[in-house]
Amino acid sequence: MQIEELDPTDPAARRAWHDVTERSVRADRPHALTTTFEAFEVLATSPSEHVARTWLQAVVGGEVVGTADLELPLTENTDVAWTEVAVLPGHRRGGVGRALWVAVAERARAAGRRRVGGEVTVDLEAPGPGLDFAAAVGAVEKHHEDHLLADLPVAAAPLDPAYEVVSRRGRCPDEHRAAYLAMRNQMNLDVSSGELELEVAVLDDARLASSEERLMRSYDVRVAAARRRSDGVFGGYSLLFVPHGADYGWQDDTLVMPEHRGHRLGAALKAVNYACLPDDVRLVHTWTAPTNAAMHRTNTALGFRVVERMAEVEVTL
Repeated sequence: MQIEELDPTDPAARRAWHDVTERSVRADRPHALTTTFEAFEVLATSPSEHVARTWLQAVVGGEVVGTADLELPLTENTDVAWTEVAVLPGHRRGGVGRALWVAVAERARAAGRRRVGGEVTVDLEAPGPGLDFAAAVGAVEKHHEDHLLADLPVAAAPLDPAYEVVSRRGRCPDEHRAAYLAMRNQMNLDVSSGELELEVAVLDDARLASSEERLMRSYDVRVAAARRRSDGVFGGYSLLFVPHGADYGWQDDTLVMPEHRGHRLGAALKAVNYACLPDDVRLVHTWTAPTNAAMHRTNTALGFRVVERMAEVEVTL
């Protein structure tokens, strides 16, 4: 067995790496939301100024049998690395995952990182080996969230008449960017992270523009925002991604600003986004921490059901 770095300039190698990752993940997780090949292509061929990425692969007999990615934040949290390890079922429990992990840890240490974090997601009905592997390499759970699914259409969620919805696709218009940035940065402050000790990312216009450009290359980006009719102040937003050509979407942020809470804006904004999707989009994924009781109630009322448990784990190097 050899551990190699993926050559991101090789299209065939990129395809093979993604294919093995996809098959490895889906072997244990029928409800998994994985990175589409189109989105992976953006990551692999367009380096980000905020994250350095390396992709590793385990090769046996000339075939890729396992993969790992290594992400090194360059702006915030520069003491942390992030990784996920995936191994094809027929090659598990033979040292492939361990070898990939050792390679990840070596590179993280060389980059001056003190911690390596990652997400381990298991199906509720048939948990795979992910958590056992994480424990075997010394990972400790710091936070967890439920992965939920909803079949479309969802239940109706009326909008408070004191507000109107402003919907868009793609780039945020210039006239709304200041308000949108304020809400995005509030979301970064509010998001639950359990025992993870992380610096909060602060978005400015340039960083938002870079993110929008990259995301729009892989996704139909949809935002529904609530604007108070009396003064035009934005009170919340919901951000939804639909991979190009996919029959599903995934729910990213939903935030209601503190002074606008209590009007059920979160449910209404989600429902508006989902109602505007094409007929061939039939499923939406979302994640919610069990401690976020309000959002869990909102999701349940819309018809979401819990299908997986995602643990955020961390290894101290």
